[in-house]
Amino acid sequence: MWLVVGLGNPGKEYASHRHNVGFMVVDEIASRLRADAFRDKFSGSFAKGRAGDEELVLLKPMTFMNLSGQSVQPAAAFFKVDPPHVIVIHDEIDLPFADVRLKVGGGHAGHNGLRSIVGSLGTADFVRVRVGVGRPGPGFRGEVADYVLSSFDSSERAELQDVLSNATESVLDVLARGATAAMNKLNTKAAKKAKGPSASVLSASTSASSSASSSESTSRENTPRSGGESRRGR
Repeated sequence: MWLVVGLGNPGKEYASHRHNVGFMVVDEIASRLRADAFRDKFSGSFAKGRAGDEELVLLKPMTFMNLSGQSVQPAAAFFKVDPPHVIVIHDEIDLPFADVRLKVGGGHAGHNGLRSIVGSLGTADFVRVRVGVGRPGPGFRGEVADYVLSSFDSSERAELQDVLSNATESVLDVLARGATAAMNKLNTKAAKKAKGPSASVLSASTSASSSASSSESTSRENTPRSGGESRRGR
C-alpha cells in the first residue's frame, strides 16, 4: 500500500496556482488509473486506486499548505502506510519549469507543506516528486510566496499537461520499481538532458581556463545563499 499525496491549497481561487501543481498531478494520476471517486476524510480528499499489483491511496490535504501534515499523518496511520511508502508531490522553485525530479528524504528547503509533513510524521524519510516551477523572473514584483501563489503564464500553460504527465509517470515508476531505481532512472535522464550535445565542446573550450578561474569558482561556491524565503499556504 502506498499513500500518494499532492500538495496544494483548497478553493477555486487557488486551483491554477503554481503552488497547487501537486493537486493537479494527483488528479492526473486518478484519471490515468481510473481511481475511485474522491471522498472527504483526514482533513482532505482521498481516493483509492491500483497500479498493477500495487494498491494506493491518493490524498489532497484540504488544510491549506502550511498544515498539510495534519492530513497526511492520520491518513498514513489509518491505512498503515510507513513513511518510505509515502510519496509527496510538490512544487519546487529550485528547479526550472517543467523539470521533474525524485528525491528520498532531505530537508524541506523552506517549503511549508513539506515542513508540516516532516513535523507530523516525525521523519523526513518519504519520497518527494519535485515538480519544477522555476523562480520569478527579473520583472516580477513581489515575494517568492506571491510568485508560487500565482497562476502559470500562457507559455507554461501550453506545456503544463506534459509536465503533469511526466510527474505521473514518475510516480507510477516508483510504484512499479521502487524509489531508488525510479530515482536513478529519472535523475540520470535529467542529467544527460542538462548536459546536452555540446558538452564536450564546452569542456574543451573551458579546460584551458579552468585553473585561472578555480579560485573565483571556489569563492562563489563558498558564498552562502540568501535565506529567509518561505512559501505561505495562503
